[in-house]
Amino acid sequence: KVRSFKKTPSNDSQQQAEEVTSSNKETKLPEDEALPREEVDLGSFGHAPEKGAMDTKTQGEEAHQNNLKQLCRICGASFKTDCHKRTHPVHGPVDDETLLLLRKKERKATSWPDLISKVFKIDVRGDIDTIHPTQFCHNCWSIIHRKFSSTPSEVYFPRNSMMEWQPHSSDCKVCHTAGHGGKRKGQPPIVQHGKRLKTVTECTRTNRGGKNQAQMKNKNIMKELLNCKNIHLSTRLLAVDYPLDFIKSISCQICDHILADPVETTCRHLFCRTCILKCVKVLGSYCPSCWYPCFPTDLVTPVKSFLNVLDSLSIRCPVKECDEEISHGKYGQHLSSHKEMKDRELYSYVNKGGRPRQHLLSLTRRAQKHRLRELKCQVKAFAEKEEGGDMRAVCMTLFLLALRAKNEHKQADELEAIMQGKGSGLHPAVCLAIRVNTFLSCSQYHKMYRTVKAVSGRQIFQPLHALRAAEKALLPGYHPFEWKPPLKNVSTNTEVGILDGLSGLPLSVDDYPMDTIAKRFRYDVALVCALKDMEEEMLEGMKAENLDDCLSGPFTVVVKESCDGMGDVSEKHGSGPAVPEKAVRFSFTVMNIAVEQGNGSKRIFEEVKPNSELCCKPLCLMLADESDHETLTAILSPLIAEREAIKNSQLLLEMGGILRTFKFIFRGTGYDEKLVREVEGLEASGSTYICTLCDATRLEASQNLVFHSITRSHTENLERYEIWRSNPYHESVDELRARVKGVSAKPFIETVPSIDALHCDIGNAAEFYRIFQMEIGEVYKNPNVSKEERKRWQLTLDKHLRKKMNLKPMMRMSGNFARKLMSKETVEAVCELIKCEERQEALKELMDLYMKMKPVWRSSSPAKECPELLCQYSYNSQRFAELLATKFKYRYEGKITNYFHKTLAHVPEIIERDGSIGAWASEGNESGNKLFRRFRKMNARQSKCYEMEDVL
Repeated sequence: KVRSFKKTPSNDSQQQAEEVTSSNKETKLPEDEALPREEVDLGSFGHAPEKGAMDTKTQGEEAHQNNLKQLCRICGASFKTDCHKRTHPVHGPVDDETLLLLRKKERKATSWPDLISKVFKIDVRGDIDTIHPTQFCHNCWSIIHRKFSSTPSEVYFPRNSMMEWQPHSSDCKVCHTAGHGGKRKGQPPIVQHGKRLKTVTECTRTNRGGKNQAQMKNKNIMKELLNCKNIHLSTRLLAVDYPLDFIKSISCQICDHILADPVETTCRHLFCRTCILKCVKVLGSYCPSCWYPCFPTDLVTPVKSFLNVLDSLSIRCPVKECDEEISHGKYGQHLSSHKEMKDRELYSYVNKGGRPRQHLLSLTRRAQKHRLRELKCQVKAFAEKEEGGDMRAVCMTLFLLALRAKNEHKQADELEAIMQGKGSGLHPAVCLAIRVNTFLSCSQYHKMYRTVKAVSGRQIFQPLHALRAAEKALLPGYHPFEWKPPLKNVSTNTEVGILDGLSGLPLSVDDYPMDTIAKRFRYDVALVCALKDMEEEMLEGMKAENLDDCLSGPFTVVVKESCDGMGDVSEKHGSGPAVPEKAVRFSFTVMNIAVEQGNGSKRIFEEVKPNSELCCKPLCLMLADESDHETLTAILSPLIAEREAIKNSQLLLEMGGILRTFKFIFRGTGYDEKLVREVEGLEASGSTYICTLCDATRLEASQNLVFHSITRSHTENLERYEIWRSNPYHESVDELRARVKGVSAKPFIETVPSIDALHCDIGNAAEFYRIFQMEIGEVYKNPNVSKEERKRWQLTLDKHLRKKMNLKPMMRMSGNFARKLMSKETVEAVCELIKCEERQEALKELMDLYMKMKPVWRSSSPAKECPELLCQYSYNSQRFAELLATKFKYRYEGKITNYFHKTLAHVPEIIERDGSIGAWASEGNESGNKLFRRFRKMNARQSKCYEMEDVL
């Protein structure tokens, strides 16, 4: 792009230079307004570098910056030449002369960056002074002036003559040419591909050389083409005898009528909008007056002052028997007031007496329909014949044309935006996001919508029905998909939204009565919606792994399932069936997506925050008690049946315009111990068989605290249930119970044998809370104490923790209370209430070991986040077990809590199998419970029949 002239130009170049020089003499351009050069000389600026000046990088950059000060930012010309001596700053306000010109032309730009961006399409706001020059030449300044002057631009600035500036480097062209000699004065202006670029004036002069017969023939052809005499007003209708030149300035240069909806080309000629658009479409992208290049996108509305003059012209009404003179701007209004308009072929009703005829807009809707019934029939017939029955489009287009004819362009633009589906207000999906994130109820949002519409006069927010329509695109049931093979006992219909949780449940007189309200999505439809939400992340992940965008799969999707009861959610909402004031929430989270590639698989997506409520997708909500086994199985059984069908099929879904294949792996890990026992058919938490992962009894676990392995599985539990049900060996109850290891009901949801980190934390904190109380009461000395004594220890502990740690006593241990309680500061505070120093040290060591073990099961990736603690876990767990068996023997002789057993015995094996425990916890589902309560209170309709649907 930038090169110096070491060689003298060839003979051809010299001849072309002489031609261009002679053309400049003809147009009498001043020297400082010479044409910009495509091949810019950089040899005449700066000083020859001193000997050894470029030895260091800093000196080179300083010389480069000094050289830049001598160059034009836009065309790259040197300021050393005579024609570029005047310079102007690239940044800052415009000079007085330019500001006067802009005000004259009613332009709003007042700074050089705005003008340079508008004229040269160069953005200088992000310039760096070490890379870009900070001045531009007077030649470019004159081009800006000609852009906004009343005459056509004298200079055509070729786009490829603009400079592209690069940072300083070893082969920097700016510094390389700094030492060469300058160009001689009067070198050829613009030489492009061996041809001289003509100025606009020369083109105009050539085309206007004489209004020959060919031009007159072209104009006649254009008039015949337009045939606008019945649409546009003739200049003969002007009421005043204006000068001929003035009439020429306000008339279209194609049809010679008074300008209707005038537009201005880049060469400053005026035309009617319809005339110029037809000509450009038929005859090519040229101005019909001077044949300068002209495109529809270049057309602009003339300045407002000219439009005011045009609208104020007095014209005579063309309707017969009407000699009224009106202004051009109010002509359309006046024409519509005529009752008999045969000349305009408009329909008008003649009042044959009776009361005065009312205006159409003042009538009721029924009266408007009655008056316009004939017109409606005619428009309907036209729409069916020409537009395929789209009557709405025909009417809106008519209205749009009527507005444009009256120069009501702002209103017409708004209508056009509505027709294109953009609208002048916010998008319904944006309004929905505002409503949900600000927790506005339907009535509150509707009140805001009406207020804003009344105050502003515009429909900025969308009505509620538009929000509900937008919601359908965001909810499951919007995207088409297919299963191969088709899912067993599941409909192939993909447009399925929110279902009733009890739908399809066979009811008879003997059935268990279902006093519940449940709403859910179909499992496969919800999975498709979740995948479509992650479409961008998947495509970015494939790009990051250097995989082909057209890869069709199969992709393996790992899904975490969570289910938990919400406890009391009592809200007195409307009438309806008497239902329990407890709720259950079943949800899923897409944990990772991998694609099989060659030897192994590559992971293209992994959930960064697996315990966030944002990625925890609700699948089913029900007002039911989680302990109610019959209701739980009745509502969740269809979901589980869908999940089993999905496991044996592949999903075909379009992602990024390509049909891709997905397989699903489900892992039910987000359950607390109570629900695991419920869905896997095990005895309750107080059972002799204390663990949901192994077959150990409470006595065995207390005698062997550490060394156990995971033995239970869903398949084995099903087999044991069959033995329990049929008793094939004809054993007694105790013998049969010992054989099935605590299985007492049929398992109906497959869970992964694991530990829920959140509930493990809460269970262990509750146990430490009891240990603190017993240490305060010195139970190691006297184990037989009354309930009153134990209550007194609890009150003492609560009072002390409130004073020292600001921990308020709670009826039931929560996650936040457990996090605050399990800390070294808490142990220090509790030790103040313990007299024996030996017991204080034992308690501190126990807490210290626990604090080293806790991060291993809480973190999402222990191998990355706490590798040292992971390696030390086995040692710490054995030392912890040793302390329980010796120092705290009074509490753990012959017994141990369920979560202490899992923490000490099973954590390393689970982490070796899954890589993490914390990532697979139910914390996201617990966070969703909080949202359930808030949405039910603030966003849902006040009715038991609809509130669950709104919350879901």
